[in-house]
Order: sequence, then structure tokens, then C-alpha cells
Amino acid sequence: MTALARWCLKRRIVVIVLWLAVFVGVGVAAGVSGAAYSTDYEVPGTESGRATALMEKAFPGETGDSDTIVWHTDHGTVRAGAVEKTMRQTLERVDGLPGVAEVHGPYGPKPARGAHGSSDARQISQDGRTAYASLQFARPTDELDAAQVRKVVEVARSAGGDGLQVELGGAGIAVTEAPRAQLPEVIGLGAAAVVLFLAFGSLAATFLPIVTAVAAVGTASAGIALLSHAMTVADFAPMLGSLIGLGVGIDYALFIVTRHRKGLRAGLGVEEAAERAVAVSGRAVVFAGATVCIALLGMFILRLSFLNGVALAASLTVVLTVAASVTLLPALLGLIGMRALGRRERRRLAGDGPREERRVGIAARWSDFVERRPKLLGVLAAAVMLTLALPTFGLHLGTSDQGNDPATSTTRKAYDLMARGGPGDGRGGGFGPGANGPLTLVGTLDGAKDRIAFDKLPRQLRTTPGVATVSGPEFDGGRSTGVLTVIPDSSPQSRQTSDLVARLRADVLPKAERGTTMRVAVGGVTASYDDFASVIVGKLPLFVGVVIGLGSVLLLLAFRSLAVPLKAALMNVAAVAASFGVVVAIFQWGWGSEQLGLGSAGPIEPFLPVIMVSVLFGLSMDYQVFLVSRMYEEWQLTGDNRRAVRVGLAETSRVINSAAVIMIAVFAAFILSGDRTIAMFGIGLASAVALDAFVLRTLLVPALMHMLGGANWWLPSWLERWLPRIGIEPPPEKVGGAPERSDTAGPPGPRDGERPLVGA
Repeated sequence: MTALARWCLKRRIVVIVLWLAVFVGVGVAAGVSGAAYSTDYEVPGTESGRATALMEKAFPGETGDSDTIVWHTDHGTVRAGAVEKTMRQTLERVDGLPGVAEVHGPYGPKPARGAHGSSDARQISQDGRTAYASLQFARPTDELDAAQVRKVVEVARSAGGDGLQVELGGAGIAVTEAPRAQLPEVIGLGAAAVVLFLAFGSLAATFLPIVTAVAAVGTASAGIALLSHAMTVADFAPMLGSLIGLGVGIDYALFIVTRHRKGLRAGLGVEEAAERAVAVSGRAVVFAGATVCIALLGMFILRLSFLNGVALAASLTVVLTVAASVTLLPALLGLIGMRALGRRERRRLAGDGPREERRVGIAARWSDFVERRPKLLGVLAAAVMLTLALPTFGLHLGTSDQGNDPATSTTRKAYDLMARGGPGDGRGGGFGPGANGPLTLVGTLDGAKDRIAFDKLPRQLRTTPGVATVSGPEFDGGRSTGVLTVIPDSSPQSRQTSDLVARLRADVLPKAERGTTMRVAVGGVTASYDDFASVIVGKLPLFVGVVIGLGSVLLLLAFRSLAVPLKAALMNVAAVAASFGVVVAIFQWGWGSEQLGLGSAGPIEPFLPVIMVSVLFGLSMDYQVFLVSRMYEEWQLTGDNRRAVRVGLAETSRVINSAAVIMIAVFAAFILSGDRTIAMFGIGLASAVALDAFVLRTLLVPALMHMLGGANWWLPSWLERWLPRIGIEPPPEKVGGAPERSDTAGPPGPRDGERPLVGA
């Protein structure tokens, strides 16, 4: 690592130019080729997946996405001459727009099979004040042209006025409400710059971590766009990559710059201080980045194609942030020279010369406080984490429908207009909440007996609890495939609809199939998300076990201890559980979600636990590495556990807390993205980092280490001989001497009956 830092310092201009060339080159390539992100989260082999495949085979013309144009009048009915004339003309104009395959409205004769609408009775509410038209785009959602969709929205909504409200809903229309990609990054970077300037007091040093992170994240974002042409990459992967990359990138650079500034204040030259910073903190950065990547790449064991793309995209971002931290950053440190220190620090250094840094202030006093009361503080910290984790036990994975969109969006307004008139809804109009996510029952039929059984199925379904209406059956040309549309009496995202799906599959349909060769598959939005959630839940224990196991093995190799990786695993689980509790309270229970512009309460996206577990385990390991590596360094020198914990906490807590504040600011800024899923990631990660830094690493971990004493560093002799050696911190002689002493640490050497462990 020292040789790499020396090379980058001596060829600093070459390194900067190379990074700039890669940044521009990859960006231009991505701009020319565009992106091919996917919104298809279908899980192969599930029942809903089979229903979709049968539909595509039997009715190949219905390959595009079907959305909805909804209109409501406050005066009279939608059958009134003026309203009908306006909407007929509007629907005709929409039907002629580029990108639109067909539009089927409620005015006129019943269309042929292939239409998603039918007649007045089905597309006009019972009170006659609300109606809808089915809008089918020519392409799937992930291939839609946003400009064409915006034109559709503009033309349709232009018909509103004089008591007529027109709104649009559906996955295709949601393309126009894509996340505001630049706003969160700008706000996050601004907040990070403020924290860095307060920490450093130097404008030049402030911008080093930001420039490093932006170079890495910008290159990674363009690389992810190119990657989307080679494999399936989910549409939220670029913003997730930016969220992770900016957070860890700025933090990694912060640790190195802090060590560099410490060397300058100790009287070292610019190049020597930078070499030592990269040799010491750079190793911890590489190790921490490796743990994040391992946690992310653990998603491959789930064998879900779109999650594989997310794992690679996020890992690419982390790899580039680490690479920028150990190559571009030292080059920039050499370029700015002594300006890494503030003016006051430079004047004091020039006038008084280097001085030994005295460990005083809040960090040192807090370290002493934790040492004096480890049991009380440990119990308090554990109680806080347990309380916050309680909502996690009520986690509901499922559909997040457009009823969760911000109240001002057209998709949310269209959803609400359709949902009126459901059970307990006294507003009238509308078609009930289930109309926003009908279930599709697709039957494979072989012979007259099967077709007769399928014809009888609607009558059985209408008496099933949870079913509002049933339409069909309709058949393909060979009458070998039949389709029924079931409207639940509850919204797509509710538990009641999920219960209906389970009831149909376990009870109603098996009875109908008895004595025939007919097989009926349940599809639709709720069914597909429930299938996805069941697959995720089934594989989650294996996934978490692999991630924890690999991370623990790395810590075992690095710290030669059984207790350190065990505590790290428990702390990581605690951080994940507590952060999920916060996410459940805000998004599932709705505590403040509307006020934050995140829509109403609803279930948690099925893929969120996997991605958050990956990211949070990686990020939690970062702070564990930076904290314990300093403790381990002191333990190797003195064999005194109390001193090691006290010194490690006193010397790292300030920089860990500064890094945490930066990461929290970056993650929290993504709440403003306008995307519910990204906001879940932002809040979940921000709360996890806050709890990890301010409760776990600076309170619970040191309290436990004080209580365990020398057992923290115990390793069976046979395992010690068998394990290979890897080091996070290089030996002191490799970087020019022993680490600086803390005047609050007390005298060196063992005490409290502890005996140094030779070779630890």
C-alpha cells in the first residue's frame, strides 16, 4: 500500500488525468449507448409467473402495459352530453399519440377480446359520476419513452376543468414521476461539505473527500448504464449505487485525510504524511470496502436475475470508491500540499513546530465514562436497540401500489378516484379499491369437461369472501386457455387481498379442479408480489447466514479473536433489526410518511430486506473495522484490554461520529428523491448508521469489551496456528514508528490481572 501511495504521489498529475479520462470516457460511452434498466421483478417458476406466461402465449397482442385514464364529474354524470363529447375527443386524441397501442373507453359498443375495458356497466361507476378508459402502450414499461408518456398525460389532463377531473394511473404513467436523480445528491454533498469544513477548517481539505467520491460515483453510474446492456439491472440500481457510493466514498476519504492531517501536525512532510495515511488508514479502507462488496455479492445466492444486477452495480460503485480513495486521493493530497491544514493550523505549526496531540475533550471524557459504567450503559444501549427493533416483528412484505404515491401526483389521484365506493367508503362513485389491482385467473383447458368447469367457476368465486366482482370467462381462439378477472373488495397492497390469493390457491380453485384436468393459475399484481415475497423469505435465512459467516471469517482472520467477530455479528443484526423497525413504523404504519411526501401507509417492498441487509451489514462492518483495529493495535503493544478499549474509543470516536453524520446526511437526502423505494433505503440506511455509530460502536461495543476483559482477544492456540494471517494495520515499523500515545490512556503495560498474549 505504501508503494502504491508513493507512486501516486510522484505521478500525481498522471493519476488525476487518468481518472478524468476514465470519468469522461465512460460517461460519453454511456451517453451514446443509453441505458436498458428493467422494471421486471418477476420470479421465474412461481404461479403468478406461469399465469403471465399463459396470458402472453394465448393473447400475444396484449404485450404492452395497460394503464388507466380516470375522469370524475362533480355535476351530473359522465353520460352527460358535454362530458361524453369532451372525453370521446380526448380519448381519440390520446389513441393517436405515438407510443399508444389502443384506448378503450366506456362510450360505445363492447370491444372485442383483447380490450381491457368493455361496456358502460363495467367502466362507469354505479352513481354515474366516475368512469375510466384502459390505455395500452405499445411497449413494456421499461422500454417506454418518457417524453411520449408525458405527452399522453398532458393531452388527457387538458380535458379537465369546469367540474371535470381527469387523472391517469398505472405503471407506464409512473414513468413521468421518476425520481429526481440530481436533487438528493446535491443536498447530500452540500451537507457533507458543511460537516467536513467544520471538522477540518480547511476549504481544500473539505473538497478532497467530495471530489474523490464524485469521481468514483460518476464513473460507476455511467458504468452501471453500460452494464444494463449486458445483464438485467433494476431501474433503482443507479440511485442505490449513488446512495451507497457517496456515503462510503466520502467516509473512506475522510479517514485517510484525517490521518494525513495528523501526520502534518506531527511535523511530517506532505509526501511522507500521505504515504503513512494510505499505508495505515488505506488498508482499513480496502478491508472495509471488501466487506461491503462481500455482503452485496451475497445476493447472488438468491439466484434472482435482477438482484444479481443490483449486487454488481452497487459493488462496482464501492470498488471504484475504494480505488479512488487509495489512488486519486493521495495524488490530490500531494497537489494541495500543506493546505490540507487550515490557515491557523499552518501558522501555529510554522511558529511553534510540531506538538504532541493531547487526547482531551468530549471523546476522551466519553471513553472514560464508558469505562467506569460499562454494565449500566450496555443495558441502556441494548434496551434502545430492542425497543426500536420491535416493529420489525410486524413486517409485511407485499405490493406497494399507487395509493402510496404522494397525494399531489396524478397516479395517486387516479388511484383514489378508482378506489371510491369500496366497503365502508361513504364518498360514492368509483369502483372499489380492488379495481386498482385485479387478479387474473388463467386456466389451461383440455376438452369440454374442463371448459364446463371453467364456465361454472365465476359463480363459485362470487360467493368467496373477499371477492367484489368477477368478469368473464373469456377464451383464446382455440378455447384451450380461459381467463377470469377477479376484483377484490380490498386494495392490492392490503393483507386481505393477500389472504384472498392464498384462499383461492389453497381452497377454492383445487375444489373447482377436482375431477378435471383443468389447472388454474392466479396472477396479477398482488399475486406476483406475494410470490416474490415468499421466495425472498424462504431464502433469507441462508442469505443472512452466508453474509454473517463470511464477514465473521474476515474479522477472525484480521483480529485473531473469537469474541470480536461474534460481537460484530450480533451488533450487525441489532443494527439491521432496529433500522427495519424504523422503516416499518414510517412506511408500513404511516408514522409521518404523508408529511414527508412519501404517500400513505403500505407494505414494505419484498426485495428491500435483501438489499438493505447486504448494505447494512457492509456498512456496519466498516465502523467495526475502524474502531476495533485501533483497539487491536494498542492491545498488541500493551496487552492491557482496558487501555486498548479506552484509547481506541477516544482516538476513533470523533472521526467515526463525523463520518456517521456525513453518511446520515447523504442517505437522508434521498428521502427527497420522489421515489418511495429509494426513500425506504435512505431512511433505513440513515437510521442504521445513526444507531450503529452513536449507540453500538461508541457505547455498546466498548461496554461489552470492558466487561469481557482479556477474553476479547482470546483465540485457541490450535486455531491460531492454522489460520492464515492478514493485517488491517501494518506493523508500526513499516510506517515509521509506533502510534502516537494518548495522555488520557494511562501508563502502558498490563493491569487488572491481565497478561499480554504473545503473538496476538
